[in-house]
Amino acid sequence: MKSLNWLLYEVHRWVGLVLALFMFVWFSTGLVIMYSTPTTQTRGQQLAHAETLHPESGWLSLGEAWERSVEQRKQAVAQRKAKISATEMERNASNVKQRGGDGVIGIADARLLQVLGEPLWLVEDTRGQRFALSAIDGSPREFSADQALKIAQNWYKNGDSELAVKVNYLETLDSPIILRNQEALRPFHHIAVGENGDEALISALSGEVLHASTRLDRAFFWAGNWLHLFKPLESLGLGHIRHDVQLWSGLAATLAALTGLIIGWLRWRPGFNGKKTYSEGRTQPYREFWFKWHFWSGLLGGGIALFWAFSGFIDTNPGKIFSSGDYTREELSRYLGVELPDQMRNWQPSQFRSANNNVEVVELNWRRLGAEAVLLAYDRKGRRFPQQIDVNGLTQFSEASLLAGVNRISSNAKVENQTLLKEYDSYYYPRHHQSLVEKPLPVLLVSLADSEGSRFYLDPQDGRLLSKVDRSRRVFRWLYSGLHHWDFGWLYFRPLWDIWMLTWVAFGLVLGASSLVIAWRRLQKTFAPKKRKLRKPLDISPQSTDALAIENAVE
Repeated sequence: MKSLNWLLYEVHRWVGLVLALFMFVWFSTGLVIMYSTPTTQTRGQQLAHAETLHPESGWLSLGEAWERSVEQRKQAVAQRKAKISATEMERNASNVKQRGGDGVIGIADARLLQVLGEPLWLVEDTRGQRFALSAIDGSPREFSADQALKIAQNWYKNGDSELAVKVNYLETLDSPIILRNQEALRPFHHIAVGENGDEALISALSGEVLHASTRLDRAFFWAGNWLHLFKPLESLGLGHIRHDVQLWSGLAATLAALTGLIIGWLRWRPGFNGKKTYSEGRTQPYREFWFKWHFWSGLLGGGIALFWAFSGFIDTNPGKIFSSGDYTREELSRYLGVELPDQMRNWQPSQFRSANNNVEVVELNWRRLGAEAVLLAYDRKGRRFPQQIDVNGLTQFSEASLLAGVNRISSNAKVENQTLLKEYDSYYYPRHHQSLVEKPLPVLLVSLADSEGSRFYLDPQDGRLLSKVDRSRRVFRWLYSGLHHWDFGWLYFRPLWDIWMLTWVAFGLVLGASSLVIAWRRLQKTFAPKKRKLRKPLDISPQSTDALAIENAVE
C-alpha cells in the first residue's frame, strides 16, 4: 500500500511538473477558442456577399460547359499534380482509391453564379477536383492577383456605397495555416484590406473568398486554435509528429488530473461527524498560498479538468479505435450514382424565371442523386427556393432515391427504419456559430440493420449526405464532444453554456497557474546547487583542553 501511495504522489508530482505550462496554455487558449470566429467563411457568409445573378440568353448549359472544357480540364489537373510536393504525392498515394481511383469521372456538384460580372459554373467532380468554367465559352477560369483585389473590394463594399475600399496584394500561398480543409481550391491570394488590418484569402481557382478577418480575429486564432492544437509544430516543419504529440500530451494530462483528483480526495478532511481535521481546524494540509489554491481548485474543478484532458486524448483517436467520421471520395461517388440526368445536363440558364420577384437570387445550384436532379435558387439570406423547371420537374428528392443512395453506399444493408426529423437530435445539430444554412432542417434519418449500427442523415431538399454516424462514432460523440464542448441538453443553450464553461475554465486557470508556481519551486529545489554544511571549528583553547582531560579522567 505504501508503494502504491508513493507511486501515486510521484506520478502526479513529476507528470504535473512537466505539463504545468501546457495545462495553463490549454485552459487559456480554450477560453479564447470559445469566443473566436471560424477561420473559414461559412456558406451563409459567402451567399451574403455574392453578386446578384442575372441569367441571360447565350449562357451555356452545364453539359455544354463540361464537354467544351474536357481537354483543358485534363491539362489543369496535370498541372496541379505537378505542383504537389513529393511528400504530398507519397501521402496521397494510398488515398487514390478513396478519391475515386481511375473510374468514370462525373459531376458531383454544380453552382451557377457571377464573379466580377462573369457567369461561372463552379463544378466539383467525383474525384474532388474543382473547376470554374465560364458560362460564356466553357473554358476553365483562374483568377489573377488583380482580379482578387477587385473581388476583395466587392466583398468589403459598404452597402450601395460607390466609395472604393483600399486593397493591397500581399502574396499567393499554397497552404495558409489559418485555412482548414480547402486544399482543392489552392492557391490563395492574400489581400490586405483598408487601414484597420483586415485581410482576405481568395481562391485563385474559384474566385471565392474563403477567409475574411480583422486583426482581432487573427489574434484570437493565433492565441487560440494555433496554440491549442500544437500548430507551431507545423510552422517548424514538424507537422508529421503533431498528432503523436497531441496524443501523448492528452494521455499525460489525463494521468496528472486523475492522480491529482485522487490525492485531493484522500487528503481532504472536512471534519464531518466530528472526525479529525488538520491543525487549527483546517480541512486541507497546506498553509502556503499557492498550495492551498492548487488543492481547492483541483478538488472542486479537477473532475471537469479530467474530462477535458481525457476527451482531448480521445480526439486523437488512439489506436484507431473509432471509425472515421469522414466519407471517402469513393463512398460519395457511389452515393450519387454515375449518371448525369438530362435535365441537369441540358437546362439553359436563360430559362430561369424567379417565382418571387422580391427575391434577389445570387446562386443557382444543381444537385443530383441517381436519376433525379433538383435545381435550387439561393438568395443573400441563405434561403433556398426549389425551381420546378417543367411539369415533371422535382422540387426535392424522393424518398426512394435517397434510400437507393444509402443502399449504394452501404452495400445494400437492410433499412431498419427511417424518420423525417424536423428538430435536431444529439448527433445532428449546429455548432454555436452555425445556422440553418450549414445545418438544414428537416432531414431524413435512415437507420440500417448492419453490424455497425449505421445511421445516415440526408437532406431531402438537395440530396446531400449530411452525416454518417455508426455505433463507434456515437460513443465518440459523447466521449469527445460531450465532455469537451458540453453541447448537450440544457447546457447547449446560451447563456447557460457560457456560464458553465466560464466557471470551469476559471477553475482550470487557477489550477494551471498554481501548477506553474509549484512546478517552478520544485525545479528550483531539485536542481539548485547543494550547499555544503560548514563544520564547527575545533576548539583548542586551554580551557577546552582542560575540560577534555577531566572528561577522559572521569571515563
